Amino acid sequence: MLSGKISIAMEKAKNCFKCKHYYITWDARFPNGCRIYGIKTKYNLSTEVIKATGKECLCFEEKPVKRKPR
Repeated sequence: MLSGKISIAMEKAKNCFKCKHYYITWDARFPNGCRIYGIKTKYNLSTEVIKATGKECLCFEEKPVKRKPR
């Protein structure tokens, strides 16, 4: 039963690349990192959060848009 809920949540997983807490690590084995959760993984971070907690990431904050100077 729980696995069904997790698979539904994974379909709605957030795009961590757009989150201000996401960073690229220097570890080739675990290139994706989250400053809030303190994790590094080679997979999608939001999927790992769902697997560990059974819930979507509650800390997602969109990165500010960088505008090109004119």
